[in-house]
Amino acid sequence: MSVHSDIEWTDATWNPVRGCTKISPGCKHCYAETFAERFRGVPSHPYEHGFDLKLVPHKLVEPLTWPSAKTVFVNSMSDLFQRKVPLPYVERVCKVMEVADWHTYQVLTKRAEEMRDALAGPLTFAGRFPHVWWGVSVEDRKYGLPRIDILRETHAAVRFLSVEPLLQDLGEIDLREIDWVIVGGESGRGARPMEEGWVRSLRDQCEAAGVPFFFKQWGGERKSKLGRELDGRTHDAMPERLVKPAPSPSSRARSIEIVREWSREFVAKASDKLDPALQTLLF
Repeated sequence: MSVHSDIEWTDATWNPVRGCTKISPGCKHCYAETFAERFRGVPSHPYEHGFDLKLVPHKLVEPLTWPSAKTVFVNSMSDLFQRKVPLPYVERVCKVMEVADWHTYQVLTKRAEEMRDALAGPLTFAGRFPHVWWGVSVEDRKYGLPRIDILRETHAAVRFLSVEPLLQDLGEIDLREIDWVIVGGESGRGARPMEEGWVRSLRDQCEAAGVPFFFKQWGGERKSKLGRELDGRTHDAMPERLVKPAPSPSSRARSIEIVREWSREFVAKASDKLDPALQTLLF
């Protein structure tokens, strides 16, 4: 968890799931994997198991402990809609977002079909929340563009695109029913280049469609060197956030205890070996 995230388009990160697997070219230089694998084998470290998939029930309570409203990137170090993540656990994550509704949550996935199906099924209640934004990654034409169509089919109050890392010119994209677009280049060692024309095209399409456009970075091996200005200025537009005060400390304390009980129940189920496969996923 990070209460003060370095990610330009969010305030904090919340990781009740850790670890992931690669499924498309955008995953090639995954920053989360690079970070996590540095600590593989370090006893008691949060990433002792590297980037292996792990559920972290004791993290469920975190948003309830933050009294001031934040934008929260959900699972910056994972993907909530991996098939091995039990849907009842995802439902608990959504229930926390329902209770801690003074925050705005940003849920991002490359597994667009799984998110669409879940929000049409057991998670239907969560798709209606205006304070939860549901997004897909779009890195190229082959893998990324189809996710936009699937996102449009998804029952969600707010939909967004994270076009990062942008690996090629996407051409004209259909922005109907899309509420926000983030664009950024790849950063770090071996970063693949991004051309200015690709970014301008997306900015201009967003302006024409009336969709908020956020340019995160040019990227490169030293992203700070290239910065994040496009044509002489930064682009920081976002959807309007709902402004809601946090409940009283006593009310939050009651909610915190309820969520902690959820966590204990989830761990107890695995510990009793009622679900051995689940037990292997617990941190």
